[in-house]
Amino acid sequence: MRTLQDSQLLNSQLLIELHFLPSIEYFCALDSFDKIIIEKHEHFTKQSFRNRCYILTSNGTERLTIPLIANHKKVMITDVKIDYTIRWRTNLWRTLESAYARSPFFEYYADDLRKELFLSNAYLYDLNTRLLSMCLQWLKWSKIVSESVAYEKTTPLEISDMRSLISAKKDFLSREIYQSQPYQQVFGSNFAPNLSLIDLVFCEGPGAAALIKASRKKLNK
Repeated sequence: MRTLQDSQLLNSQLLIELHFLPSIEYFCALDSFDKIIIEKHEHFTKQSFRNRCYILTSNGTERLTIPLIANHKKVMITDVKIDYTIRWRTNLWRTLESAYARSPFFEYYADDLRKELFLSNAYLYDLNTRLLSMCLQWLKWSKIVSESVAYEKTTPLEISDMRSLISAKKDFLSREIYQSQPYQQVFGSNFAPNLSLIDLVFCEGPGAAALIKASRKKLNK
């Protein structure tokens, strides 16, 4: 798998999977590319960012998770269903309000996020697709986003493959993508790095895109 430094050299197209309300690191990866290809034909990976993200609350860093209908066999990402027998949306929104209602830009972006979360998308892939589109609009990024037409183990040279590189099982410090650039957060005296983009947007508003650019690790020449 190619690294971000290789990707910056190619500077063409990025192939990556969808995450739920992706981290700042995820957008640092996207920042180098004008064309983004979403991997539509992968199998779902458990304990990954595909259905989880992290925010900052009064109790510290907290994980938000989308509950899924259990399936113990390999399942395509587009077939993964969200479990609506659990009142997760109401609980999740209460957590978000508690965490960010006092942030400078919550009122400017909250309605967008609430609308997407309460649309009752049956499938995780569809929810994550809509949330990514929302995030790109917040950042005012004019990316060309498409989907893969089939799963390819290897990719052409002009496509930078970063599928599963941003893993929930490894700290971001193990990757050459994101370097922490502190900003004023709602809680705590110690900065919590690499949370979901919503933490950055609620705290920094229109300044979020510039901070992502500053957080992206540059190629050492």
